[in-house]
Parts: sequence; structure tokens; C-alpha cells
Amino acid sequence: MNVLGIETSCDETAAAVVRDGCRVLSNVVLSQTDLHAPYGGVVPEIASRRHAEALPGIIDEARRRAGLAWHEIDEVAATAGPGLAAALLVGLSAGKGLALALERPFCGVNHLEAHLYSLFLGASAPAPGEICPCVALLVSGGHTCLVRVERPGSYRMLGRTVDDAAGEAFDKGANLLGLGYPGGPAIDRAARGGARDAVRFPRGRQRKGAGCPDGLDPALCFSFSGVKTALLYYLREHPAGGAGPAVADIAASYQEAIVEALVRGCRGALEGARCLAAAGGVALNGRLRERLAALAAAAGVRLVLADPAYCTDNAAMVAAAAGAGRGIRGAAGLRLDAWPNMPLA
Repeated sequence: MNVLGIETSCDETAAAVVRDGCRVLSNVVLSQTDLHAPYGGVVPEIASRRHAEALPGIIDEARRRAGLAWHEIDEVAATAGPGLAAALLVGLSAGKGLALALERPFCGVNHLEAHLYSLFLGASAPAPGEICPCVALLVSGGHTCLVRVERPGSYRMLGRTVDDAAGEAFDKGANLLGLGYPGGPAIDRAARGGARDAVRFPRGRQRKGAGCPDGLDPALCFSFSGVKTALLYYLREHPAGGAGPAVADIAASYQEAIVEALVRGCRGALEGARCLAAAGGVALNGRLRERLAALAAAAGVRLVLADPAYCTDNAAMVAAAAGAGRGIRGAAGLRLDAWPNMPLA
């Protein structure tokens, strides 16, 4: 089955065609980084306007790269949430309209579940049955959470951020250090060769009984607002380039604080799991990958990292989830509105 997927949950305009839930025939992503860089983060109004302008051409490009005629598309899928409301609405409306025009089924897909399905895309990717039950770290600019995956479609949220996402912390840190946007890759580059222990930044440990969202275990939750504030105050007292640590040392120390918090959460969630997995844009971070590999080896579990091509927001993962039978279909799918806080369950 050929599924055409659409993704517009944030600032990537994307469309893809995936066959049988795993074979990627095309994957087209238009980045809006240059549009949002002057603001140091995503501006929702700019993102949704650009989606509306670019999406028709991106969809047709994905169909052409897949080598298919329109009548060979068997289903249309689009991200319904979570994400930015105005941005989601563009892709969701386009997907419904295209499905009706082609007289094909429409499927509304959960963005977080789509990231889980990115683990199964790529030449060396495993099948779901090979790694479940597993613990998956979903970590990006908008989301940071730990999910127990018993099998496809059976998920339990173990922990999540109580404030900012890890990717947002990287963006803010890079802005304070003058490294540019997006912050994750900028800090990853700047931290190379830096001393990770030059500055001791907070690790965001949650207090017992602090009350994580949905009654989750505080030990498995994350907090990144404090590390951003700590960097702000540190730079006020020790301007980068002055007599204190070099930018590389500050970046490496800041990155280590974020990575250590993520790894600590994963360590606490691994009991009974066959595999540790990571997906999302921050899963591209070199130091995080290094630390997760060490953790998996020490725990004696398999490590599965999403293929770099499918870590950041893309439509192949949306089409893959739909092709595997996930999502909301039929009349319920066509009635779906943009769902900015759509839960994984």
C-alpha cells in the first residue's frame, strides 16, 4: 500500500510516500530555518503562512519522486497533533482535501507516535517485533519524553519534561552564546574539544513528590528551564571570550548538563526492556548518542537510534505510522481538528 504522508506540525513543510509502512519511496522536507533564525525560534504565524505557500508543490514533488501517478496513492495521512495549531491546520486540511479529491481514505496521525515509527525506517532499521518491549526517548525542540513501548500501538508514558523541551534549551543556550539558530547543531559543533567539567550547570533533577504531569514519577521527568537560567546568570558574571572559560568549554559544559539529564532518565526507565531507542531532532546530538551507547552497553540492552534522515520532523514517519495501521481513519479522521496537545495514547 502506498501512503502519502504530510507533516506540518512546526516549521518543516514535508511530504513523503511510503510503501507498506517501511519502504520510503520519497521524502521531501522544506526547512524554514532561515525564516525563523532572526527571531531565535519558531514564529507560529510565519511557519503556517510558509506551509500554506509551499505545501502544494512539496506534495506533488513527493509524488513525482516516488514515481507514482495520483491514482496509485492508496491513502493520505497527515499529522493531527501535537504541534502548533495554525501549522497543523494547514497540513491537516490539505490532507483531507487531497484524500477527498482522490477518493482515498484519510488518516490523522499522532506526531509523537510517528517519531516512534521513524525507528523502523532506513536500510538497517529493525522490525518492531525485534525490539519490543523497549524504552524510547523522544527528544526534540518541542517534546522531551520517555515512553515504554510494549508493542506498536501499546504505549505508556514514563516521564516527560515539566517545562521546556531539551531542544528549546539548546536553542536558548546557543542564542545566549551567540552561536546562532538552530541551537542544537550549533552547540554540538562548538562543544567539540571543550572541557565538559569547566562549568557545573544544574541537571534538572525533580524533587520527590514535586508532582510531575499526569502523576508521573519525578525521577523519570525532566526540567530544562533551570539550566537555561543558570547559563544566563553565568554569562552575566563571566562574559564569553573574557578571562573565564572559552566558549567551547561553556558549550561543552552546558551540553553535558542537558545530555546527562536525558541519560539519567533513560537509565531509570530501562528495567525489563529489551532495547533503548531514541528519536527526534535532538537524537542527532553526537554526545547524546555517545552516552546512550555507553548506557545500553552497561545495561546489556540493544540500542536503536533513528536514522539521521528521519530524526528531524519529516513526513516519511507519518506515512509509515499510517501504513502500519496506526492513526484515526474513516469519518472520525475527516472530523479531526488540529489537536495541539494530542496525547500519545
